[in-house]
Amino acid sequence: MSAFTDPRQTVFQVELHNQAVRECVKENRSHEVFDDRWADVQTHEVAAKDEYKALAMIENTYPSCDGFVVDHVKRRD
Repeated sequence: MSAFTDPRQTVFQVELHNQAVRECVKENRSHEVFDDRWADVQTHEVAAKDEYKALAMIENTYPSCDGFVVDHVKRRD
């Protein structure tokens, strides 16, 4: 756990991709907003009280309405 993390929180690794970008890449074109790398799974770490809070934080930053899909959430040990 990072030194800046509240000890009452846990670090979660969240794997996600963007389905709209994936579809664009399959059609050999780029998304108007998001980089092509979002066609692949990206891993982000968030510190939160629990998995539900971690997912809420991810949804706030990477909203599902913009095509983002969470593939996996794992508690980092």
